[in-house]
Amino acid sequence: MFPAWGHLSAGERDGLVRGARLLRFGAGDHVHGAQRDEGSVLLVLSGSLRAYLLSPETGREVTLFFVGGGENCVLSASRILSMIDFDVFVDAVGDTSVLSIDADRFDALMKGNVHVEAAVYRQTAERFSEVMWLMYQVVFCSLDARLAAFLLDEAQRTGASVVTLTHAEIAGHIGSAREVVSRMLKLFSQEGLVELSRGSVALVDREALRKRAAARPAS
Repeated sequence: MFPAWGHLSAGERDGLVRGARLLRFGAGDHVHGAQRDEGSVLLVLSGSLRAYLLSPETGREVTLFFVGGGENCVLSASRILSMIDFDVFVDAVGDTSVLSIDADRFDALMKGNVHVEAAVYRQTAERFSEVMWLMYQVVFCSLDARLAAFLLDEAQRTGASVVTLTHAEIAGHIGSAREVVSRMLKLFSQEGLVELSRGSVALVDREALRKRAAARPAS
């Protein structure tokens, strides 16, 4: 549902619907960044989007946050991008349907409706909090703590006890190298925290993973 939909007038709803496009993406499809669809705000109807940074030098990625159903990706709005001087990319996670809303139309709606503005700023604050937590982990926490935290967060996000990602994909999420993640996952497996299969990681001992995730930050 569009944020603050219940607070829109009939005219605002009509203008929003007429100015929106329905887009569908498959798993891994590039949705935003590198000059693609930068003049719109994306409202996720189903599935989810992943926002991430990509190093042009090493090709290494780090996930910033996920955007789920009923949430909007405000980073795709031109007014937001004008404040950011580095590239942020957005890909689909699984089959995803989004409404693409013209950024100028959305900007005008925000300026004219305080409820929409408040809802967008609230979601923006939530994203900022997630990015700040990521920064804390990358700067201060050891890799094993970051990996344990990611596995727990991903299991909670998907509602499953198995994280269906390859070692390379996990490394991309936490900003590490595949070889390093593979070694750490093997250690987790030896300690009985997880079970490893091709393309997936089953969480066996969540309590032990929580303790590992809450371990003292790296010095």
